[in-house]
Amino acid sequence: MKTRFLALTALGAAALTLGASDRPYAAATQSADTVLPGYWEYTTSAVGVRDTEQKCVRPSEINRFFGGLSTRRWTCTYPVREVGGGNARFEGVCRDRKGRTVRVRLNGTYRSESFRFTGGAQLARGTPYLPASITARRISAECPAGAEYF
Repeated sequence: MKTRFLALTALGAAALTLGASDRPYAAATQSADTVLPGYWEYTTSAVGVRDTEQKCVRPSEINRFFGGLSTRRWTCTYPVREVGGGNARFEGVCRDRKGRTVRVRLNGTYRSESFRFTGGAQLARGTPYLPASITARRISAECPAGAEYF
C-alpha cells in the first residue's frame, strides 16, 4: 500500500507540472498551445488506485501549476521536457520532504482545457516502471466559492 501511495502521490505532483515548456505561459493568450487557468479536475491512476482532485488555478499561478515547481508534498524536476503542438513528453524525478525519490516518465496530448498523459513511476532504480495515467480537464474559467486553490 505504501508503494501505491508513493506512486500515486508522485503522479499527482507530476500532474501539477504538465504542460510546461521553456517559455512561460501567458494567461491572456488562448492559443491551443497554452494551458489556461481556471477550475481544474485531474485524475491520477497508478497500480489500480485512482484519485481525483479539483483545484482552482489563478492566472498568476499558471506557471507554477504547469512549470514543474513544488507541490505540497513533492518537488519535481524534468530535465527532459518536450512540449509543443499539443504533444508533450516528460522525464524527471520527484522528491518529497523526507528525501524519497520517484522517477517519472509521462507523455501524451494536451489542449488549452484538457490533457491526458500515460507513462509510469519507478520507485527504485533498476525496477520496472509502474503503469500510470493522468487525465485532466478544465471545468470552468471561473472558480466556485470555497474552491481549493493551488
